[in-house]
Amino acid sequence: MPELPEVETLAAMLAERAAGREIARVLPVAVSVLKTYDPPLSALEGRTVTAAARHGKFLDLATDGPHLVVHLAKAGWLRWRDGLPEAPPRPGKGPLALRLLLAGPERSGFDLTEAGTRKGLAVYVVRDPQEVPGIARLGPDPLDDSFTLETFAGLLRGVRHRIKGVLRDQSVIAGIGNAYSDEILHAARMSPYRLASDLTEEEIAGVYEAMGTTLRSAVERSRGLAATDLKGEKRDGMRVHGRAGQPCPVCGDTVREVSFRDSALQYCPTCQTGGKPLADRRLSRLLK
Repeated sequence: MPELPEVETLAAMLAERAAGREIARVLPVAVSVLKTYDPPLSALEGRTVTAAARHGKFLDLATDGPHLVVHLAKAGWLRWRDGLPEAPPRPGKGPLALRLLLAGPERSGFDLTEAGTRKGLAVYVVRDPQEVPGIARLGPDPLDDSFTLETFAGLLRGVRHRIKGVLRDQSVIAGIGNAYSDEILHAARMSPYRLASDLTEEEIAGVYEAMGTTLRSAVERSRGLAATDLKGEKRDGMRVHGRAGQPCPVCGDTVREVSFRDSALQYCPTCQTGGKPLADRRLSRLLK
């Protein structure tokens, strides 16, 4: 799933390539991705793109009229294209969900695509991004200057949930998902199972520092990359996430995994859990 660093980079790319240009056509292919009907999708046509921004994991293309807001979900992606075909795309079984064409002879714009059968890509046309329920519920952004150590400590106070889940909760902190929460906790040398309310002031400061360092480093690595290269950069930049069975780059221990119904977390026992493997109930049931 695209998370804060990838969406930040996509927003910067759209701001550079689309700002100041007129939207010629918006062509829906998979109508199911459209979650709003007023204003209609056609209200974007003839409008000038004024900016592109990120709200958590939401991508916001602002115009001098409505906003086009996109949540890429687990398997969605944005592909910038030059020389888009003149013939409109046909609905079918392919990954294409929506095409936006900018005015001009170069016929540039972007396609929104989604792989797989579990569809979650969502497109909203709104007058204000806060009209999108997922944006209205967002917690503070960890890259915002106002997100201080004191702010973070206040969010954790009295929260009796595992720190892994707290970092992923978009209503607590915006933009962090499964991958970067694994990376942050590895950098902080903390078990994903620790209760947020039990963390000491020193441990909270460690997670806060690891969060800023991990996210800013990922944004910096992705800066200037083409959209087609972002997924590979994210994968290559991971130290534990998605690397179960491989050696930890810090200590050499084997990276372990805990599986859940629809996701999995990865961690290093030596770096994070005192050398003890975490309980994996799903694996235990398979071995019985």
